[in-house]
Amino acid sequence: MNIPSPRAQKRARIEIIPLIDVIFFLLATFMMVSLSMIKNKGIPVHLPAASTSAPQDHSSETVITVAADGTLFFNKESLKVEQLPDRLRQLKAENPDPKVYINGDEKAMYGAAVGVLDELRKAGITKVAVDTQNKP
Repeated sequence: MNIPSPRAQKRARIEIIPLIDVIFFLLATFMMVSLSMIKNKGIPVHLPAASTSAPQDHSSETVITVAADGTLFFNKESLKVEQLPDRLRQLKAENPDPKVYINGDEKAMYGAAVGVLDELRKAGITKVAVDTQNKP
């Protein structure tokens, strides 16, 4: 005679719903982390708009930011105008052909941006670009 077990005969199942939840959570986490890993060497400013604006890769370049009040930043480091020639000579010594982006605020003084360009020319740096945003 067969005596039935007090436990019901249940087959083991793999629950897939919690697994899907975990996978989506990991996917969203990795996406958010990878987006935050983008390096931005310049100080966030309101860039002027230009219809010929094109995205640039700033991975190994130097960014000089001219803020609205005329303050200069060299790769997010505050800098006085008198210190700029020394930093540019140091940059030129480290890299014989550097790329420099001028990241100027829309309301920045034009004279400050021209002064930065003049110092770049004096230092012998020829690869210079001005950052802009696309015109809506």
